[in-house]
Amino acid sequence: MIKLPFLYLLLFASINVCKAQLSPREIAVLKNDLVRAVESSKVTDSLYEKLAKLPGKTALVTAYAGTLEALKAKHSWKPYNKIKYVKQALKTMQGAINVDPHNMEIRFMRFSIEHYTPGFLGLSKNLIADRKEIIKHYQNRNFGSANDELVKNVAQFMIDSERCTPQEITILKKFS
Repeated sequence: MIKLPFLYLLLFASINVCKAQLSPREIAVLKNDLVRAVESSKVTDSLYEKLAKLPGKTALVTAYAGTLEALKAKHSWKPYNKIKYVKQALKTMQGAINVDPHNMEIRFMRFSIEHYTPGFLGLSKNLIADRKEIIKHYQNRNFGSANDELVKNVAQFMIDSERCTPQEITILKKFS
């Protein structure tokens, strides 16, 4: 009789692991759609609604949702809504980082949101920590599931951000 509860537990655990797990192809499509969302509030809203419906999101999917919240701020005309969306985006990103603190892609998404957030708002509190975590990935050549194109683009963005030290830029230039 002990086996039956164990099987239920195993089944429940496997269902939870599978929830909101997107295939590599679906992730690639999502990334392409995110690029389109930068210029389109309709694409942003559509993608956000799609991700909001996913149960049990992974840390990476949660971070994509946070990125879309930041894009909602970009597309909003009202200053109050811009601040509201940025605050929500950063809260969502923190939740993703709490689940997967060493994921370079998640750290980069938060870094880029904070980089583009005006400093006078006082919301860019994690730039240094995220920069250091990202640089650590480059030093260790540990990019997780990030493909070569993402590794190159992140390195170039970090260099162009003018937020890195000369030593960090030297490391990043090997990949840009």
